[in-house]
Amino acid sequence: MLWTAVAWSLFQLWYASPLPFVFGFGVLNDTEARAIHLGFALFLTFLAYPALKDRRATGCRSLIGCSPRSAPLPAPSFFFYDVLSGRPGQPTALDLVSGTTGILILLEATRRALGLPMVFVAGTFIFYTFAGQYMPEVIQHRGASLVKFINHQWLTTEGVFGIALGVSTSFVFLFVLFGTLLEKAGAGNWMMQISIALLGHLRGGPAKVAVVSSALNGVVSGSSVSNVVSGGIFTIPLMKRTGLSGVKAGAIEASASINGQIMPPVMGAAAFLMVEYVGIPYAEIVKHALLPAVFFLHRAPLHGASGGGKAEHAADPAAPDSEA
Repeated sequence: MLWTAVAWSLFQLWYASPLPFVFGFGVLNDTEARAIHLGFALFLTFLAYPALKDRRATGCRSLIGCSPRSAPLPAPSFFFYDVLSGRPGQPTALDLVSGTTGILILLEATRRALGLPMVFVAGTFIFYTFAGQYMPEVIQHRGASLVKFINHQWLTTEGVFGIALGVSTSFVFLFVLFGTLLEKAGAGNWMMQISIALLGHLRGGPAKVAVVSSALNGVVSGSSVSNVVSGGIFTIPLMKRTGLSGVKAGAIEASASINGQIMPPVMGAAAFLMVEYVGIPYAEIVKHALLPAVFFLHRAPLHGASGGGKAEHAADPAAPDSEA
């Protein structure tokens, strides 16, 4: 897993740099880069997530069985790009088998990483693709055959290899890598200490620390989940020691960390999708996201400060749980 992640990071840095054009080697078009990106993602997903929750029973089978089979699935888009681009709309039997297998493996990777709800959402839209002629008139369409579905979803740049994967390949991975390296270098702890020094002595200070440190972490991470993971291990026990219940402490940290998605300059993947889909410059996205992010930061400490200290908590033991 370590060396797969290292190889993936090196590939993304190579693709984003001018070095391929300097050396005249490894120059990739968008479709080829997206295929390699997806191959790394599938391979690492099957390594990291076992088929079932019992990792001891399924981890080895997941590692030896599915991982090597999943990585080459996007390979036709890379190795046979010229051939595929020369016969658009005319997939062969091998194309259909490769596309069907690829979509099934992609759904399985989604189930392992994100759970069944996301698979259900994807499955609903796949079903709608085939059953459009049976739908109510307002959402009815002519439907699609399996050949048309696989051709659109796997063999063109409109489906799996579309804009969303392109944004992940070109922008999102690099920003996530930057934020992770900064976090591992100690920036997260430094931001936490700054927040404690500024607000730790105030009433409801730990809750305010959670909000401000989450905002500072959001500046470089752009991820709500990593925000909670990196800051929550410090702020939640700190809030509990001052009298807040575990439920309320967790709620404050989670609600504060959501702000990391919209805190400029590094924001969540949705910001980059907006750039590609709508055609708005990223600087404009940053400008418009700054105001709600600051308002969110201003509003959140009011909820955190209401928890008070141990005396207030002891006077009304039911209050934190009822408020939460």
